[in-house]
Amino acid sequence: MSGVLRYLSHPQVAIESDIPVPQWKLSEIGKHRVMRIAGAPVLRATTRIVSSGETKAIETARIMALEIGLDVEIDHAMGENDRSATGFLPPAEFQEIANRFFSEPHISVRGWERAIDAQIRIVQATIPYLKAAGQGDILLVGHGGVGTLLYCHFADAPISRSFDQPNNGGGNYFTIAIDSFRAMHPWRRMEELLESKPCNLEESREHDARWYGDNQ
Repeated sequence: MSGVLRYLSHPQVAIESDIPVPQWKLSEIGKHRVMRIAGAPVLRATTRIVSSGETKAIETARIMALEIGLDVEIDHAMGENDRSATGFLPPAEFQEIANRFFSEPHISVRGWERAIDAQIRIVQATIPYLKAAGQGDILLVGHGGVGTLLYCHFADAPISRSFDQPNNGGGNYFTIAIDSFRAMHPWRRMEELLESKPCNLEESREHDARWYGDNQ
């Protein structure tokens, strides 16, 4: 079986409204979740770990790398969509703008990076890792927003928040088949890696038949 690329979003963070969002760190809950799944047997085939340059993603990747026995590569092109124009926003206001970010991908909402531009950036950052893949699997550690845009591209789906990760604080993953450049399944909770086994596309579709009903 050919290898896979897994894209993992960082889990819960410690919100500090006076610190730029890219510098936020994992919360204790987030760290615990990563430590719990880092030793998942299915991850033993991982031969490369690449992280976004944001602190919370790097912390996630380093915990994983320590357990797997690899170094972490940093790719700043994998950062979350640029929201520096607004900075920290209260949750309700953030959700409103995030909805528009996905529903109006060709428009800069409140100065945010356009969804279409963020998608092009994350896809262009990811394709070289797929093309350079050798034996083994690849783990990319990043964010829910650009991760969803990446999933939409490799699932041949339109940009839509209906494909977004569940509202569980982050810490979700999806898988791309290296040989076909196709998304094998949508977001799954990272804890499912503890029970995960290598699977083919049809098995993944059956597993995730319920997903979108749960993710509305």
